[in-house]
Order: sequence, then C-alpha cells, then structure tokens
Amino acid sequence: MLSTLNELDTRLFLFLNGLHNDAFDSIMFWISGKTTWWPFYLLLLFYLGWTRRWQLVPIILSIALAVTLADQVSVHLFKEVFERLRPCREPALQDLVHLVNGKCGGMYGFVSSHAANSFAVAMLLLLIVRKGWFTALMLFWAIIVSYSRIYLGVHYPGDVLGGAVLGMAIGLLVYLVFAWTIRKLPASWKMQGPGNGPVL
Repeated sequence: MLSTLNELDTRLFLFLNGLHNDAFDSIMFWISGKTTWWPFYLLLLFYLGWTRRWQLVPIILSIALAVTLADQVSVHLFKEVFERLRPCREPALQDLVHLVNGKCGGMYGFVSSHAANSFAVAMLLLLIVRKGWFTALMLFWAIIVSYSRIYLGVHYPGDVLGGAVLGMAIGLLVYLVFAWTIRKLPASWKMQGPGNGPVL
C-alpha cells in the first residue's frame, strides 16, 4: 500500500515538476522566497488593524504561535521522524528532477514546512475574518506557495498535502485558543468598532 502511494506520488511529482519554463522558474523561485511576501503581510496587518482594532495584538500573537507550531512540528515530529528524502535528494531521481537555481534544501521533505506554515496562517485568519473574498485570497496564497515547492523540485505532492493538512489543523487549534482568549478579555477592552463582534 505504502509503496503504491509512494509510486503514485513520485509519478505526480515528475509530471508537475516537468511543467516548467524559464519564465516560471524565476516566478516560482520568487514565490517561494522567505522575504517575497513581506509587503503582503504588512497589507494584511493593516487590513486587520483597520477592521479588528483592539483584536490586532491577539491576532498577531496567534499568527506567531501558529507559525512557530507549524514550523517546529513539521520538522521535529515529521521530517526527523519519517526521514523521507526530498525528490532532489533521491538518488533514483537525480537525472529527472528539474531543480531551480540549484536550491534543494535540507535532506528530508515530509512534511513541507512551507505548506504547513502558510496553511496554518491561512486557516487561522480566514476563520477570524470570515469573508468570502478574504478566504479565497488566503487559500490562493497558501496554495501557490505550496505548489511552488513542487515546481522547484524540493517536495513531492504528498509532502505538500501533508503539510497543508497539518497546517490547517494547527490553524484551527490556534483559532480556538484565540476565540477563547477574546471571550475572556475584560469588557472594557472591547471597544465598539468594525470587526468587534462576537468570536464563535
């Protein structure tokens, strides 16, 4: 069963990784960069600060908690336990993987920390905001970041899917902590204004 899943995962990886060209190499490398999304993050914080006001500090703390948990759990409870080689580290695939700019990353790839981190933040924030356009935006961001890892040759689709599921679970867990915290804050903190309604 596991060998069959691994074979299917490898075939899907080779298909998706094989859909490349010079222009998309640059775009996907940029999308996957650690500093690429800082302007997007700042816009998110500005929007949340404008619409959520007094909730902004708890939201920022929740984001930090979600990213920390997703990053640490994906490494210490998955990568270091399952020790699944990244496709770009797999000897049998050395001549088949399209690797962009020679960047392969660490030895192990299950699960993708990029996917775990992005889906944790996306899940947390879409549960807080609960607007259709915002949900679509956050999911698109998480999906494109996660897909870039397959395109760049550093993760199998299974690594990304596992990271996404882990991230969504962590995002939901952190949201529940956030919602509980908001309910416990003193009423004097809860000023009237946009986004200050009840948290379910």
